[in-house]
Amino acid sequence: MGRDNPRELISQLCRQFYDLGWCTGTGGGIAIREGDIVYMAPSGVQKERIRPEDIFELTPEGDVIKAPEDPSLKLTECAPLFFNAFRQRGAGAVLHSHSVDAMMATIQCGDVFRVSHVEMIKGIRGHGYYDTVEIPVIPNTARECELTESMSEAIDEWPKADAVLVKRHGVYVWGRDWRQAKTQAECLDYLFKYANRMYALGLDPAGPEGG
Repeated sequence: MGRDNPRELISQLCRQFYDLGWCTGTGGGIAIREGDIVYMAPSGVQKERIRPEDIFELTPEGDVIKAPEDPSLKLTECAPLFFNAFRQRGAGAVLHSHSVDAMMATIQCGDVFRVSHVEMIKGIRGHGYYDTVEIPVIPNTARECELTESMSEAIDEWPKADAVLVKRHGVYVWGRDWRQAKTQAECLDYLFKYANRMYALGLDPAGPEGG
């Protein structure tokens, strides 16, 4: 099994995201599409302990092709949200983070997160240093599957955004492949952290030269 095999990649990335604090307490997840197969991490498990054989395989329509041998492993409730990005944006990978910085940003930014004049903006598709990154924020719900419609609407409304924030919850980020999705997730988390520090100082992270 090669190092870029989706099953191996999801296991490795979940461990990395756990170390970053994005997937603690069984939260968060990732899905990778390769051809006509979507590979997806299971739900309700310790993400740093996921093995390649624990990964689900699904069709582009969301039907399970292959489930893990362990019957206790369940398909994540995030699945419809991942498929929003696959279907509406042609994404090759989607990840869901429970980052504290992402969650705190949703509390302070209103309905749209905005940040400008920061070097790490260059890591976001279609953006440069002087551009303003805008990420829509949708209300949280009791169950993640209930976010499907509002996330889909946000994706349509904000075509330049490759992410959707969920208030008091976290963020969904995607890219054309796992590399771009990972890069954008890391850059966005940096920007969330920066913005939170600016908010604490009473400054506007989207203002000229940062306030």
